[in-house]
Amino acid sequence: MRGKLLFLLVITASVLLAGCSTTQVTIPDAVAPSSPVISIPDEVRARILAMDPEQVSGSEVEEILSISPAPRVINIHGGIYPVHVVMESFSEFLVGMGYPEDRVRNPGDGSWSFSCYENSKKIAGAIAWYYEQEGMRPLMVGHSQGGMQAVKVLHELAGSFSPEIAVWNPLTGKAEQRYKIREPLTGQPTPVVGLHVSYATAVGAGGLTRFLPNQWKMRKKLRRVPDSVIEFTGFYMPGDLLGGDNLGYGSSNYYEPVGSAMVRNVQLSSGHNHFNAPSTRHLLDSQEIIDWINNYEPADTPTPEVKFDSDSSNILWAADVWFSIKKHWVLELQRLISAQREPAYAD
Repeated sequence: MRGKLLFLLVITASVLLAGCSTTQVTIPDAVAPSSPVISIPDEVRARILAMDPEQVSGSEVEEILSISPAPRVINIHGGIYPVHVVMESFSEFLVGMGYPEDRVRNPGDGSWSFSCYENSKKIAGAIAWYYEQEGMRPLMVGHSQGGMQAVKVLHELAGSFSPEIAVWNPLTGKAEQRYKIREPLTGQPTPVVGLHVSYATAVGAGGLTRFLPNQWKMRKKLRRVPDSVIEFTGFYMPGDLLGGDNLGYGSSNYYEPVGSAMVRNVQLSSGHNHFNAPSTRHLLDSQEIIDWINNYEPADTPTPEVKFDSDSSNILWAADVWFSIKKHWVLELQRLISAQREPAYAD
């Protein structure tokens, strides 16, 4: 009898140990998301749902969007010092235009941007974490090598390099032992690979930076935008040796969709400089410039309609990116508010 009991214990232990060695860590199924919940008045919700994402005025930013949650902005700076400083300038421009500072800064260390040298899987995992916690698909802005890294992250999310990506927690600065998030709109476990960002953009990506070791895997993928983004804008500058293919001229700089992603290609004027294209904080010094930016409408070859008394360098890039950020801010709010009306959100 003792022998039989010992035999059963050994078999049971063997089965349990085998299961532990092969089982992946996942989050449990859920019937409703635990977060987020938008805490804004019903009348503001109604105004958000009535907004036209293509026509967002400065007053709507101030009166409606500024008191509402916003999608996380993932900025990725280039690799040559002090390129990260110009991305900090852009971050401060966003805040000055009305974007919530806490949706631009890293909540763990307060930094304004990721480095282009950080692992692309880490950034993809952070995007998943932000989406799970905040309920709106993040936006991504990359400059120079950071632009190449932004496209690489899109390919990570599309599964171009790996079938699984771990969730990365910016508060702890570590990857979590899971490859799925709780999808905030449905409450269902959803893999990181397959998630989308709402908007992504790259400026000055390509050229000589293609030959750096950390970008070799993007050699044939840089200009191909996968379906892991809803809308993508690629900016290039004529004569840009560092960030433009064929010296920044012609169709060799054009991004194209792999599938259904909406892709625009925008040629900036020759006055734009590769190193400081995102340097835009100075634009906040002029109310005239701020008003012009808020009223800007996108064009594939934009040109300023007026001359300004203040420094307006990089205004075209800033205006185009701000237009898209406002647009997807509204779209993501509308998407989340509409989803919260569904039964899964009912008490």
